[in-house]
Amino acid sequence: MVKRLGKIGIGILVVALAFFSFGCERQNKKENKETSKSTLSSYTEPYRPQFHFSPEEKWMNDPNGLVYHNGTYHLFYQYYPDSTVWGPMHWGHAVSEDLVKWQHKPIALFPDKNGFIFSGSAVVDTKNTSGFGTDTTPPMVAIFTYHDMEGEQAGKTDFQTQGIAYSLDNGDSWSKYEDNPVIKNPGIKDFRDPKVFWNEKEQLWSMLLVAGDHLQIWNSENLKEWKKVSEFGKDKGSHGGVWECPDMFPLKIEGTEEVKWVLLISINPGAPNGGSGTQYFIGDFDGTTFTTEQIENKWIDLGRDNYAGVTYNNTPNNERIFIGWMSNWDYARETPTQKWRSAMTVPRNLSLKSTNGVLELYNYPIPQLKEIIDEAYPENAFELKENQKKIIALKYGNQSEITFTVNNPNMKILFSNETGDSLDITFDRYNKRVTFDRAKSGKTDFSEKFAEGIQQIPLTNLPEDPIEIRMLLDHSSIELFINKGQYVLTNQVFPNADYTECTIENNSDKPVNIDDFTERKVQRIW
Repeated sequence: MVKRLGKIGIGILVVALAFFSFGCERQNKKENKETSKSTLSSYTEPYRPQFHFSPEEKWMNDPNGLVYHNGTYHLFYQYYPDSTVWGPMHWGHAVSEDLVKWQHKPIALFPDKNGFIFSGSAVVDTKNTSGFGTDTTPPMVAIFTYHDMEGEQAGKTDFQTQGIAYSLDNGDSWSKYEDNPVIKNPGIKDFRDPKVFWNEKEQLWSMLLVAGDHLQIWNSENLKEWKKVSEFGKDKGSHGGVWECPDMFPLKIEGTEEVKWVLLISINPGAPNGGSGTQYFIGDFDGTTFTTEQIENKWIDLGRDNYAGVTYNNTPNNERIFIGWMSNWDYARETPTQKWRSAMTVPRNLSLKSTNGVLELYNYPIPQLKEIIDEAYPENAFELKENQKKIIALKYGNQSEITFTVNNPNMKILFSNETGDSLDITFDRYNKRVTFDRAKSGKTDFSEKFAEGIQQIPLTNLPEDPIEIRMLLDHSSIELFINKGQYVLTNQVFPNADYTECTIENNSDKPVNIDDFTERKVQRIW
């Protein structure tokens, strides 16, 4: 989540400090507030996503506490229930049985005397190491960062600490640990975003914490008492901004039995196309220390709107399922929505694949998404000669999936509508890149940074043809997956009307062959 609070402005700081003056009475009322049902019957406001998760109302950012337990996928998230701009952080809560259709739940965690509830994670303590539950009723434990606003305002450096809470009813209600915080701050300004997982090598819990420009790893036997065991990253990766939202997990290299560890680190600013982004490292973890021989910076998504993403703990088949916040701190507070602000990416499966001898992290929509994709609208295969174009009328517009395979991907894809909006995606196989231009995609004047420059994405390692292209268009976003998720671009768009045409133009001197071009309707999930 954003933690450079100077960006928020005096108005937000005043609101934040005033928040505590209401005391426990206001908090208890909020804790008993049930989710409104009336808003779910609509979910049709301008730009409202129809198959991506978004809050009923008000502000949302980072996904938190992604965990599976007793048949339920939990999505907690940074939430401010009193405004559509960032404010005193809570943990919002939603649940799903399939990661596709979601049910809103009451707010899970509220600020208290220790501070706001910033980002973190959740685990199922199956061995009851914490003592919060029993052998037959293992507790779900949330681990989060406390942010003491008054301490920050006073110029202190130890205003972020780590706390825990537990639930014995599968996340419906929560009790905070009476001896919070469990990790105090040694004097590091940015000290946050704990990701906890069960460490099989050491048979204990490991916690990842970002500390300004690097990562710290802590171990614990009971989730209450922690010891720092190693550090990583002062001389690795991108350092254009503050490190945030770490995650680490093992994956087998596809087609082999070899296991490597993947470390995710979000950074703001410093992403390749400006503002917020998430880098990854491939290496090894010995139970206390992460190491990597990786030299170049690698990014899980090269668009501008996938940040703070983390993965699920305790999944039933050990899948590594990722969800990101679909926005960018360059303009997150100004996007042109009224009732709510922000959405999440579709859940994605992560995998490690070796392509042309290069090991890369792929991310691709979960198979369950097919449950809501239907009503296909296919085109016959076609060939485009030099400078030739084909205009395809879109039947489902901004609530669709478009897929095709292409030989010689040297082409421009232009989405347009009758209001004059146009979204330009250009593939250049010769120069090994794709560009994304949303300067004329619709509403862009809400922020100077939203459409500045043309996004440049390197395609340095594509395999031989044919290449699959898959695009998910929702009412305010497009997610582009190239070669089954080898390269991914996630971007928000705010067209003045649904896109009604897709124009594909050959921009090379060789034929471009398109096969299996299909537009499919995606059902709404609410």
